[in-house]
Amino acid sequence: MLFKIDENLPAEVSAVLSAAKHDARTVASEGLQGSSDATLYAACRQEGRALITLDVDFADIRTYPPQEAGGMIVLRLARLDRDRIVRVMSRIIATLEQEQLEHKLWIVDDSRVRIRGPEEG
Repeated sequence: MLFKIDENLPAEVSAVLSAAKHDARTVASEGLQGSSDATLYAACRQEGRALITLDVDFADIRTYPPQEAGGMIVLRLARLDRDRIVRVMSRIIATLEQEQLEHKLWIVDDSRVRIRGPEEG
């Protein structure tokens, strides 16, 4: 699967996804740091990449419809330390094997993954 890792996440997120055989690129590696949400969303749509971010603005399905994107994962964690984020990402890898992300919004908290797709919309 193709992913774009937002600049608000540690670089280790890309490493976790790459180790699981996913193509993960960071916003920084593509020179998109400081881009608007709309620009980042458009880049993900054009490239067919799922965005992983801490930015809750991407949970607004009216502004960023998941059915038009490769998928979006918004992390909503109680603590945002590097170890916690990497641990949650490892858990998400297992979920990716069971659930489809494409065209869906995943809201991930410390204990669960809520999935919203176009059929709920």
